[in-house]
Amino acid sequence: MLQETPICDFGWSAPDFDLPTPEGIRHSRDSLMGEKGLLIAFICNHCPYVVAVIDRLANDIKTLRAEGIGAACIMSNDWDSHPADSPDRMIVFAAQHGLDVPYLVDADQSTARAYNAVCTPDFFGFDRTGGLQYRGRLDDAGMKDPANRVPELLGAMRKVAETGTGPTTQTPSMGCSIKWR
Repeated sequence: MLQETPICDFGWSAPDFDLPTPEGIRHSRDSLMGEKGLLIAFICNHCPYVVAVIDRLANDIKTLRAEGIGAACIMSNDWDSHPADSPDRMIVFAAQHGLDVPYLVDADQSTARAYNAVCTPDFFGFDRTGGLQYRGRLDDAGMKDPANRVPELLGAMRKVAETGTGPTTQTPSMGCSIKWR
């Protein structure tokens, strides 16, 4: 079912978490925080919205990390009902798309619930103190040809890194609902 993210709740504090990669390497909010902020992206392997943007997202994340913003992706879907989202397939998906940040398994879905994540993709951009500053979409291209896209997430996180605040106008992300257990 198609979902949109809610309006950004500026300053909302990023909940901590302790999640593993499929290989068992554990990460927390604080271990991922960059010098200039943190991007958390709730994604999955099967959602057509994620599949349409994953290569752009991976590239934008590489850019942000080089500029001092930490990042991770979290998969919270029930993979019993959606086997394409299983941890084994997460490894393959990340490798195929050059996703070089931790892709974390939220097996009990507690992190998605703590963040009030609603869809894939769902982006949370935090300032260096862990205050929410961005809850919008990746870009204006979505599932269309990205040739002349406006990279909204990239621009917003650069603004957060420079000023500590996100843009006042943000367009919600859109995607498939999280597959709850």
